[in-house]
Amino acid sequence: MVAPPHHLSRMKERLVVFTGAGISAESGLATFRDADGLWEGQRPEDLASVQAWQTNPQRVLRFYNARRDQLRTVEPNAAHRALVELERKFEVDIVTQNVDDLHERAGSSRVLHLHGQLMRGRSECDPSVEIDLGTRNIALGDQAPDGAALRPAVVWFGEEVPAMDLAIDLVEQAERFLVIGTSLSVWPAAGLMHCARRARQVCVITPWAQADLSGVEWIRDKASSAVPALVARWLAEHAPANHLG
Repeated sequence: MVAPPHHLSRMKERLVVFTGAGISAESGLATFRDADGLWEGQRPEDLASVQAWQTNPQRVLRFYNARRDQLRTVEPNAAHRALVELERKFEVDIVTQNVDDLHERAGSSRVLHLHGQLMRGRSECDPSVEIDLGTRNIALGDQAPDGAALRPAVVWFGEEVPAMDLAIDLVEQAERFLVIGTSLSVWPAAGLMHCARRARQVCVITPWAQADLSGVEWIRDKASSAVPALVARWLAEHAPANHLG
């Protein structure tokens, strides 16, 4: 979990990275909103809502168990690994829309999941009662530690995003803000772009065409190639000068 901003060291420049489905797609995870994505042929509300859970919990569990099984077969890609290198020179917080654990498996220290975590389960009654699923999935009838039904620990349509206030706080204090692999179309997370008012450098890496915004560097390329290149550039800026006598 991300430490509150006032707990962070001021020895390094503060960098916040905001990631979306595009960075994980390059590891082989299907996205939800693309033409051939996971929602294709199905209403999202029929798989990811409290109503869906109440109406047909078996279908909801089957969907998320399949996502979990797929996640266990993939690995972090070059973009995930490059972000870890930034911690050598920056105070790095990653805010992600993704429910996978690829940032953590790559080695990033502070990751804030806006939409929950696929590899965790939670009580259907109390969002604060969570468990790490490890190698298991969730079966109908499984119970959380409080005795309530165990459901996926993800934020469904119509539910509040409990980590949003912390995400806004982090972005507002960022001195650099890097956005990777998101269409910036899912609210309220898309509004984070407007919170980076303090950042002296804002960069967006995405292969999707977007309208240019003043003061934003757009890199229209895949994350696996663009992120390592940008990380190398930013680290070089912090390299000590080589003075020849």
